[in-house]
Amino acid sequence: MSEFRRHASRLQAQHIDPVEVDGARYVPASWLRSSIWQADVASLVLLVVFVLFVTVAERAFQPRFSNNGLLLTGLAISVLPAVVWLAFFYRRDRREPEPKLLVLQQFVLGALLASAVGIPLVENIFAVPTWLGSSPIWAQLLGGLLIVGFVQEFVKYAAVRFSVYNSDEFDELTDGIVYTTAAGLGFATILNIHFIIASGGVALGLAAVRIVLTTLAHASFAGVTGYFLGREKFEDHPLWWMPLGIFLAASLNSLFYYFRGLLAQGSLGAGSTIVGAWAGLILAVLLMASVTAVLSYLIRRDLALLLDPAVE
Repeated sequence: MSEFRRHASRLQAQHIDPVEVDGARYVPASWLRSSIWQADVASLVLLVVFVLFVTVAERAFQPRFSNNGLLLTGLAISVLPAVVWLAFFYRRDRREPEPKLLVLQQFVLGALLASAVGIPLVENIFAVPTWLGSSPIWAQLLGGLLIVGFVQEFVKYAAVRFSVYNSDEFDELTDGIVYTTAAGLGFATILNIHFIIASGGVALGLAAVRIVLTTLAHASFAGVTGYFLGREKFEDHPLWWMPLGIFLAASLNSLFYYFRGLLAQGSLGAGSTIVGAWAGLILAVLLMASVTAVLSYLIRRDLALLLDPAVE
């Protein structure tokens, strides 16, 4: 019997009555509260240390890269933040952790789809880098939503929906967040490697900031889709439920893409480039932190409630 079932049997023996949450029956399980905030703090501290290390190393050594060296550097700088975040995010699912191999498979699948579908569509087919950044603000936001946001978030959704979603291991509401986050981190890793190679390894300190922001943002936005995906599997929802989730994730993606563009371009249309860069950085961080905080709350809520086995 799994740990989940033992807890369910124990609560049933104690005659704890279920409660209604979004049409599903649950029973309280306060002793299952996980110290998610500790994982969050540890993750953020490690990522801050990572950025500082890259910045100091760049200024101390002022490296010049060969093609192979640039590729290896891009791989290392891009993978490390994703691994740190994935490892600590995985610890959130304390009640019945998902198989590590399946989580890793979603990471790899997200990376493969980013390379084969996501990046070619955005950068080659729609040629977004050549026109979006110089467009009016409304066009940047709309193009970021309809092209960048929808392409990237649908690819992450597809990575989970047409693979592990149909697996017996996808058996809890929070599983949608766990698996889509893994796919999102894989997607972000390829984006970051692509960015390092395209930039030629210039200004690695600033690149490290961008990489960390991109990693956390794509994980968070994918988690939004995963929340809707988990609810779709275990609860009855109208046809617009899942499209709404993808739309919300794509909208957040569009905002982040715009804010990150301010960091890259250092321009608000007025004022100095330094002000524009810092404004983009702060707004991107606030957006990413807000989405992550909401996801953390949703995970805590679901982990603090245990499904009543009588209704399964």
